[in-house]
Amino acid sequence: MGAEGRRHKQISMTTVVRKAAAEALGTLWLVLAGVGSAVIAGPYIGVLGVAVAFGLSVLTAAYALGPISGAHLNPAVTAGAFAAGRIRVGDLIVYVVAQVGGALVGTAIVLLIARGSPGYVPSPGGLAANGYGIHSPGNFDLASCLLAECVLTFFFVLIVLGSTSKRAPSMLAGVAIGLAFTAVHLVGIRITNMSVNPARSTGPALIAGRWALAQLWLFWVAPLFGGAIAGLTARLFGMHKTAAVPSEEQVEPVARPPIATAPH
Repeated sequence: MGAEGRRHKQISMTTVVRKAAAEALGTLWLVLAGVGSAVIAGPYIGVLGVAVAFGLSVLTAAYALGPISGAHLNPAVTAGAFAAGRIRVGDLIVYVVAQVGGALVGTAIVLLIARGSPGYVPSPGGLAANGYGIHSPGNFDLASCLLAECVLTFFFVLIVLGSTSKRAPSMLAGVAIGLAFTAVHLVGIRITNMSVNPARSTGPALIAGRWALAQLWLFWVAPLFGGAIAGLTARLFGMHKTAAVPSEEQVEPVARPPIATAPH
């Protein structure tokens, strides 16, 4: 392998690591801000406050980490991007693993903070774990919860793909995505505690224990299905092509400061 080939391989590996780190940190932030607000401040800020916290977490991460990885922060969004033809299988696997890892760390941080309060009592819900039936905040049955998670994920991922397509004004994508995430939580918190994100559901389920783990399948199957259908719909509408971003080869030379030379 020549020097140019080694350089391209090094850039490729660096890109993968950066993207995985960005997805892990972004998902950690989503869980810390969203689940954290529900667990620590929920009684004071209510459903509206929790929904806004989730929306703000995605909005801020979109601008901070979007240029690195696209700020999916969600296996359902990644599934939608894959179905739309924006990413490859390798990226799909890396993103999902990083997102779940970030969500687990975020959940652990929320738990450690919450346990620091003298009045903290572990709730049966287990850190805002998602559930249906008797574990639904509004006692919604399985069919209602399945439908809600599928449909709300579909619209959220469709908005993500549409607002980041080359047809949309790129500077407003984060705002549209953050507002959409707020909206789906306003609808869904009383139904399932709102997932639309399998990674976000997995961390709290591990804390909640047996019942949450038994119901976790829904919060993987429904969002992934809704996200994949959104990706196919984006193809149908011609929104599958993302806005142009500079490649790693273009970014690297610009990122290096010029070497100062001594005057002759």
